[in-house]
Amino acid sequence: MNGRAGAYPPPSGRQHEIRHGDQVAVLCEVGATLRRYSAGGRDVLDGFDVEERSTAGRGEVLAPWPNRLDGGRYTFEGREGRAALDEPEAGNAIHGLVRWLPWRAVSQDEHAVLLACVVSPQPAYPWRLELEVEYRLNGGGLAVSARATNASDAACPFGIGFHPYVSAGDGVVDTASLSVPAGRRLVSDERGLPVGDEAVAGTPFDFREPRPIGETRLDTAFTALVAGPDGRARVEVRGNSGRGVDVWAGPEFGYLMVYTGDTLDPASRRRHGVAIEPMTCPPNALRTGTDLIRLDPGGSWEGAWGIRPRGT
Repeated sequence: MNGRAGAYPPPSGRQHEIRHGDQVAVLCEVGATLRRYSAGGRDVLDGFDVEERSTAGRGEVLAPWPNRLDGGRYTFEGREGRAALDEPEAGNAIHGLVRWLPWRAVSQDEHAVLLACVVSPQPAYPWRLELEVEYRLNGGGLAVSARATNASDAACPFGIGFHPYVSAGDGVVDTASLSVPAGRRLVSDERGLPVGDEAVAGTPFDFREPRPIGETRLDTAFTALVAGPDGRARVEVRGNSGRGVDVWAGPEFGYLMVYTGDTLDPASRRRHGVAIEPMTCPPNALRTGTDLIRLDPGGSWEGAWGIRPRGT
């Protein structure tokens, strides 16, 4: 057969479009993925086409753990989890279990869509977890609210992250300006697992004041975040034109992963966007317990983050 020709759904499933003024966002059934976001006719995100599937975590929800899990194995209060190694070359499980699950649209109007899915008990995660993510456009940009509920009879471990790639404008990110309000960064080994942390002061990872990214290669988890008066930490990416993007994270997110896309395939996509990833916990938290959220039976967690275009 000649392509899809309308006979089959796109790789990312049903598409949910929301609008507010000149802003348009598209969310996907598969993974509750943020596929596209534009404002004033320009792309806010380095997203992907409707005929593609998400690659490199682009726009995905990362739960019930974000980032890497050493060997895919962990133990929590006497229960063992054994996840598939979907980063086999490094011996890691990565980015949780919901990236390829179908998410049901609970409600939708012109400005917002609420998507939900259930993680059923399985070898990788022997608890029932109910997840909801709402994407809402308003005058301040795109606001994302998440909720997780433990629907099992024992306490469960939980972490969540999100993986948007923001656009730095035309060309590569080298000429873009970046600011990250973080006092420390995690030091990782060759497998991407934290082995310590250090202050950013005096290092190439100090972006507390805006400065060009230049040749700096980032695949770095930042912490010790400094919030503004509204309680939100903000990462700013600005292009030469002065236009840019802010990614904000509420106090529920204690970590921000920043990735300049140096290892993306194909190579033509490298360093054309910056992944700014709000995370509740660091990589490997299911193994180390660091800042891992414990949900009692029936207990819930809620958090929010968002994206604000600038200079459109």
